[in-house]
Amino acid sequence: MTQSAETYQRERVRVGKVPISTKFFQAVGALPEAFKGFAFGTFVLFFYNQVLGVNAFTAAAVLGSALIIDSAIDPLIGSFSDSLKTRLGRRHLLMYLSAAPLGIGLYLVFSPPHGLGETALLVWMFATVVLTHISTSVFVVPWTALFAEFSDDYVERTTIVTWRSAVGLFGGLAFSLFTWRYLFAKTAAYPQGQLNPHSYTLFAPFVAVATVAAVLITTQLTRREIPYLLQPVKATPRFSLVRVWRDIASTFVNRNFLILFIGALLTAGVSGTTDTLGIYMWTYFWGLAGEQLQWFSLAVFGAVGAFASLGYLGRVFDKKTVLLWTFMLLLIDGMGVVVLRLLHLMPPNGSTLLLVVLVANETVRAYLGILLSIIFVSMLADTIDQQELNTGRRQEGIFAAALAFSGKATAGVGAVIAGFLLTQIVHWPTHVDPHTLSAAAVTRLGLVAGVLVPALLIFPFMLGVRYRLTRAAHAEVHAELERRRAITGATPPDEGVFEVEAHVVAPGTEPLV
Repeated sequence: MTQSAETYQRERVRVGKVPISTKFFQAVGALPEAFKGFAFGTFVLFFYNQVLGVNAFTAAAVLGSALIIDSAIDPLIGSFSDSLKTRLGRRHLLMYLSAAPLGIGLYLVFSPPHGLGETALLVWMFATVVLTHISTSVFVVPWTALFAEFSDDYVERTTIVTWRSAVGLFGGLAFSLFTWRYLFAKTAAYPQGQLNPHSYTLFAPFVAVATVAAVLITTQLTRREIPYLLQPVKATPRFSLVRVWRDIASTFVNRNFLILFIGALLTAGVSGTTDTLGIYMWTYFWGLAGEQLQWFSLAVFGAVGAFASLGYLGRVFDKKTVLLWTFMLLLIDGMGVVVLRLLHLMPPNGSTLLLVVLVANETVRAYLGILLSIIFVSMLADTIDQQELNTGRRQEGIFAAALAFSGKATAGVGAVIAGFLLTQIVHWPTHVDPHTLSAAAVTRLGLVAGVLVPALLIFPFMLGVRYRLTRAAHAEVHAELERRRAITGATPPDEGVFEVEAHVVAPGTEPLV
């Protein structure tokens, strides 16, 4: 048995690296968030605004309200999961329980009853979005916590995150490609299939079933790893909001975690706004139809390039260096094609050359986005080690809650910001006919979505400069943790026993990093 300061134990100690099959099975858990993220980030605001006729800002405000509720739920789930003691361990029971409500919520979001007025539609959207967000948290928070428990190696963590990013990307790509090609195909009445109400009646069950299947598959296939995961020795303590608050407060005194968390929220806001406005840009600014959007699947080559180059970048450069360069290049890439169009230096709408340029630009964006996401998650896992050093506690669940919330903020915060920009800055009408839209409105849309929003990435970049847990600093943290464990006189793993009793750093003690 192994044991930590908070009296956690492992039934078995892993010898060697995490198996590739385990990395893949855990990575399948990236698909539910990829499917749900695509559905929410691309279609929710557009569906209620352009298809059902709800005011964009009002709909965005409702989505923001749902996110506020969700923000209070995530840390509760994380704290509860950290202390949960069941025969399925701390994580898997919650993952199983999330499947049914998540599928129901996703289906209902895109299946409002016919004949509802605007107020009733907003109430329906709020209730179903809240259900979907909470159900997503019940799965994503414990699932995310697993990867940090699998390994504490600086390099292997990046490998584990790379697997989940790759599966999430390719699975999400296949999902979006199928969606655009078959569910939102053009018809005589709707040359741009994303404006066809009937398409959403097909999309609703498709996204619900696919998401539930991925949840159940990853949960079932990773059950074999439960003996290798840390489990609490004592029974689950009675739920207490005070205890949850203490768990949350303890993470925010971790300076490096706080920098990453705030930076993640800012980045999620920018990314979510870009994604939400993306379908408006594709439809009205670039004049693309659904079948043309399927060509954006070629951006997968950018992701492949990121996976191929990440090993080299990780060996040669510090994670912080890669993070900062990625932010700056994303800022430039985000503004590039729109600025060129506004300067009349882009091919005309409807031309093949324009599509080629846009796909190439999306490929670069995919490369940079994958690098950013993998490096960020790997850096977050490193701060968990620092947290154990400073407090003696493993809080993967709380840290995973922060990561899960930043992911959902991509859709939630992005939709709120996008709705505000559309109504208050762009002055975008509902039920827009692309053929009668004024050139001035299109220009305003381009300036906001293609210049103003990407420029906001300068703020998370400035935060990243202040991050201090570099490779060398993490090596010091890891060495100190190993030194403390060695003091306890641990038995080598091959003898089947490995006891750890880290010393808790007293409050007010200066942390190592």
